[in-house]
Amino acid sequence: MNLPKISLVTPSFNQARYIEATIRSVLDQDYPNLEYIVIDGGSTDGSVDIIRRYADRLAYWVSEPDGGQTPGLIKGFARSTGEIMGWLCSDDVLVGKSLWEVGEFFSANPAVQTVYGDAIWIDENGKVMRPKKEHDFSRFIWLYTHNTIPQPSMFWRRSLYERVGGLDPAFDVAMDADLWMRFADVTQIHHVRRTWSQMRRYPEAKSLRLDEARRREDRMIRDRYLGPRPIWYTAGARVLARSARVGLKLAQGCYW
Repeated sequence: MNLPKISLVTPSFNQARYIEATIRSVLDQDYPNLEYIVIDGGSTDGSVDIIRRYADRLAYWVSEPDGGQTPGLIKGFARSTGEIMGWLCSDDVLVGKSLWEVGEFFSANPAVQTVYGDAIWIDENGKVMRPKKEHDFSRFIWLYTHNTIPQPSMFWRRSLYERVGGLDPAFDVAMDADLWMRFADVTQIHHVRRTWSQMRRYPEAKSLRLDEARRREDRMIRDRYLGPRPIWYTAGARVLARSARVGLKLAQGCYW
């Protein structure tokens, strides 16, 4: 099978505690057509020494102020050349032979533009907290509950990324949610029942530390699609969406 080139970008800033595990989770898979890029935002905690140890196996790396995670990702993707794209934050890890499975999936499904797998929540020490098994993508459920797609388990074709205009620098926390919804505007988002990543959950994690900013940016996305709506309508839709989410997860075996 002719495996496609996968461009994977890791944005990082002062994550010396975790970044080596992140890098090794990618490189140790020995995927034969990998373009791995690390964009460090000018860390001062020893991260650069760790990255430098793997420099000969990276397609590109840099450590310099970049204005934050989203600008760093945009910079990394601009340097990438692979047909398939994704990103892995410097406190998350890929599992097993996930890159091989992603490459084989896209090779076997040339019409598919994007796909996500499942994930596992881990704590700051790498201990498993619980699985994150997801149902197939539902626009209605997403809009009235939350971003259900595990970011490090999501991959897509470069042509799709370019078609929607890439990441939007206006988003600092919900940049992934914004991108997924713009993907959904033009193509079907596919899901496979395979665990492709572990997502680290701890108090200092960006998604928790900046929770209010995330909620605000999520509202920006929902307002873009839903517009003004009565409070009673929104409340009712949320109840229906939550019920539908539970039903789908039951039907697709997500609870066991």
